[in-house]
Amino acid sequence: MPHPEFHPRRSVEEVEEGTVLAPKFGPDGLLPCITTDAATGNVLMLGWMNDAALRLTLQTGEAHYFSRARLTLWHKGATSGLVQQVIEARIDDDQDAIWLRVAVAGSGASCHVGYRSCFYRAVPTGADAGGPLRFREDAKSFDPTLVYADAPNPTQL
Repeated sequence: MPHPEFHPRRSVEEVEEGTVLAPKFGPDGLLPCITTDAATGNVLMLGWMNDAALRLTLQTGEAHYFSRARLTLWHKGATSGLVQQVIEARIDDDQDAIWLRVAVAGSGASCHVGYRSCFYRAVPTGADAGGPLRFREDAKSFDPTLVYADAPNPTQL
C-alpha cells in the first residue's frame, strides 16, 4: 500500500497553488475534517484527524479520525459496520482543513446517536433565536443501543 507523503510548507504560493500535500495541523496536532455524503452532498459529520488518521485515510481509502473524547485513533465504522469509503478527499486553500466525500456502508448513517447525519437538529436564528432546537431527521437510521452495546458513549459533559 502506498504511503502518502506530507511535504514541508516552503512557500505560500506552493501551499495555495502547488501540487504537493503539505497539511498544517493545529497546535493540538489536529486537522478539522468535514465529511459529506458523496451522493447527496449532505454534511454527515465534522471530525478531527491527526497525522496518523490522515495518512491511514489516504492509504486505505476508508475514513479514520482522531477521537478527542477518547484520545485515540478511530477507524469510522470499525464497531458499527458503517465504514466510510472515501470517494474523494479535498484539502482547503491553506491546507489546514480537509473535506471527505464518502459512501457509507450499511444503513448509510454516520452519527453514533443513530441518525444519518451528526447535524440532525437546526438551531433557530433571527426572530426565533433562543427557541428550541428543531429536528431535521425524523427517524433514526439504526438503534445505537443494539449496535454499540457496551461501548462507552463518546459524548462528554
